[in-house]
Amino acid sequence: MTLTHPTVAVDSLAQTTPSHEKVLIVTGERSGLMITVAVHSTRLGQALGGARLWQYANWTDAVADALRLSAAMTLKNAAAGLRRGGGKSVIYLPLGTVLTDALKRLAMLDLGDAIESLGGAYMTAEDVGTSAELMAIVAERTSHVCGLPAATGGVGEPAEATAAGVYASIESTLEALFGSRDVRGRHLVISGLGQVGGRLSTALAAAGATLTVTDINPDKRALADALGASWVSVADAHRVHADLFVPCGLGGVLTKEVIAELNVLGVCGAANNQLASPAGATLLDARGILWAPDFVVNAGGVVYLDLASEPNADLGQISARVAAIGSVLSQIFADARANEITTLAAAERLAAARLNAAR
Repeated sequence: MTLTHPTVAVDSLAQTTPSHEKVLIVTGERSGLMITVAVHSTRLGQALGGARLWQYANWTDAVADALRLSAAMTLKNAAAGLRRGGGKSVIYLPLGTVLTDALKRLAMLDLGDAIESLGGAYMTAEDVGTSAELMAIVAERTSHVCGLPAATGGVGEPAEATAAGVYASIESTLEALFGSRDVRGRHLVISGLGQVGGRLSTALAAAGATLTVTDINPDKRALADALGASWVSVADAHRVHADLFVPCGLGGVLTKEVIAELNVLGVCGAANNQLASPAGATLLDARGILWAPDFVVNAGGVVYLDLASEPNADLGQISARVAAIGSVLSQIFADARANEITTLAAAERLAAARLNAAR
């Protein structure tokens, strides 16, 4: 590698502009895996964000992902009205890594040590590649972890709450587009049938929505069949003519090319960091496609984790807070229309106002 011919991985890190309070990069002494813990902001309180265990082409991609995701968590937690800052941890798996249960355990112990070394600046939870059960291993090394298994007295995984918040956001997006929150008869294309996308698809099908679905795992086609949904390839999902495109997989799906080919009136989904570039918000707006900012839409999980971890947590009140994500999104849509700005700018303005109020 030379500086005149940088790799894609180097580009991904170079294109990230850090504004973080702390970034810790360590090699786990047990697992030998590189761990990045990025604390973007603690202005509103202890940073909260999940731990991602994922394969990347290069370690710099993993670091860049941690930086982007932690910054998004600051926006997410602020927009949701939580007294929490933003952070994220990423465990880098080189391509082709054989991830055994033993290696997972060692990685979680190493992650716990890394988090503990930050003195309480950051609390972790499950994310892509991890689970409530793995968080219980992290808890052997630090108390700064939430979302532990319900069977051991924890609050469990937040996927149900995340899906509920996305559902409420879909209703608000439909209302902004068609004047009605009713999903019955609306055609939605759901890309990603994991923990959140699967739950969301099931709820939408039960409510009478017409679904076209896809996933990188062909075994998920069984769920599509059970729901009476049409199946499409991942590559073609965004081209389907429908009311909404609902990305629920990994981020970066809304590239310039994908935006140009979208055949929907709106985009509202659970995936983090959907825009490959912030300029995508302007491209979507120019095409007349209403985009629901992802860090607002998918906040149900972090709302649940934060509030359910409090003593004497009221599940009814937590459900109401998750459902209120739809109202926050409606406010963002109204602000964007009134001020002729993108929905991204309106959502960032809301988050910034709450952050500035904490100064």
